[in-house]
Amino acid sequence: MQPLIDNARTFGQRPEEFAGLADGQSPQVLFITCSDSRVVPALITGARPGELFELRTAGNIVPAYPTGRPSGEAATIEYAVEVLEVQDIVVCGHSHCGAIGALVRGDDLDAVPAVRDWLAHAAGETAADDTTDPTVAAAVQQHVLAQLLRLRSYPCVERRLADGRVRLRGWYYEVHTGGVREHRVATDAFEAL
Repeated sequence: MQPLIDNARTFGQRPEEFAGLADGQSPQVLFITCSDSRVVPALITGARPGELFELRTAGNIVPAYPTGRPSGEAATIEYAVEVLEVQDIVVCGHSHCGAIGALVRGDDLDAVPAVRDWLAHAAGETAADDTTDPTVAAAVQQHVLAQLLRLRSYPCVERRLADGRVRLRGWYYEVHTGGVREHRVATDAFEAL
């Protein structure tokens, strides 16, 4: 923890770099990814403060649009699309994902009931030919596509897609190489950016 504290102490010693951020934000991208500490959106994209609006959830799960009860995830998506008017929404899955791995393997999650119940949002979306593959690449990529499909059911996203004001992008990040692939509709494959 001490190195993090030391950096936080010196971070604020460059106020001229951050003064403009007080005027507001206008990110062009909503970046939805996993809470995994190895996935750092600003590091992957080279984004500066104010350039990405982030939503991080265990397993980069986008829950179904709420019908009766609001959720923090739905509020974040709606705010990004309606208020910030982002032009792109990226759903970025990653290799070695513990959440997707647990789903693929059918792990017993009774000891962590909140995790179990959260992952139920993605039950049945993933499958893997090899449940011993630590990267769970195929399952993660399948999962990313399922989240993009679910995003389309959000009324704000559906409207913006219809009039061409937002694009959906599916990314796959390899934590062991740093490589990023994007889903290409034409080939139905994740290819290098």
